[in-house]
Amino acid sequence: MTSRHLVCRAADARFAVPAALADAGKGLRRWSAVDEAAGAVHTGFGICELDPGGAVPAHVHSFEQSLFMLAGSAVLETGEGSFLLREGDYGLVPVGVPHAWRNEGDTVARWADMQAPQPRRRHGDDTLAVEPLPGRAPIEVDVRDPRTRSFGHVAPANVDVDKQTQDMLAVSASMRTALLVYSGITVKMMVDGDLGADLSTMFMVRYEPEGVAGPHDHPFEETYLIVDGAVDATFDGEPYRLGVGDVAWAGVGCVHSFAAVGGEPVRWLETQAPQPPSRHSYRFARDWDYLQGVLQNPPNPPNEGTRQ
Repeated sequence: MTSRHLVCRAADARFAVPAALADAGKGLRRWSAVDEAAGAVHTGFGICELDPGGAVPAHVHSFEQSLFMLAGSAVLETGEGSFLLREGDYGLVPVGVPHAWRNEGDTVARWADMQAPQPRRRHGDDTLAVEPLPGRAPIEVDVRDPRTRSFGHVAPANVDVDKQTQDMLAVSASMRTALLVYSGITVKMMVDGDLGADLSTMFMVRYEPEGVAGPHDHPFEETYLIVDGAVDATFDGEPYRLGVGDVAWAGVGCVHSFAAVGGEPVRWLETQAPQPPSRHSYRFARDWDYLQGVLQNPPNPPNEGTRQ
């Protein structure tokens, strides 16, 4: 059976200049962790680095691009303006939207990017150069500012249940300020339909020390980038311990599970492509194992002679 999962170690990351931008970009490198070669169908996921003074001229993609700033800062320019993105900021570049990058800081900018549908190498990575965008002074991401409606910010405290004060939640009416909490697991949505995405999602997950998700699978692909702590994971029965900087991918039908380790919370960036359906996006093995047991050992029917 063809493998339906992939684990990439941070220590094995290999950065290269993206072929589609090799003739125009300056100072850009990307680790393509999940792509066609990895066996994925819907997902292109990687880590980008842009050197101080580096720049990527205006271009468009025939895929949707979500991003999350891991370190440093960079300016992302689109037709709607120029935006200064710092660590913890996230955003969306829809299909066909011209955009450009530059690093005006003095440190390397690093960000994770999610591409859906998956770029195709045989079609030039589905990237085309376009006319330069007008240079403008960048503005910072502000969830209350409609000019930055395609962007947001998430910090470790935003996924800590004990730190959800009214002051933190009152800055925006968006559901992206809310948390989904269950079984020692916290989920904070970032890029989804509410932000304008059509083809994928991006969100932050935190497991408390006791956090566990039992074996399950999905009708879509998932990718995980560990940003804090460590987690024990299984993918189709194979065990892995994932640490900071590691990337894992689970394809459609890959049964996977997670458990936090080390007595500390673990936090990771997660993506999904295509976007989950409105129903039946999770298939937990325990539920169907239970049904199988019921069917194999049905309860004794009532004694007909005792009915009144």
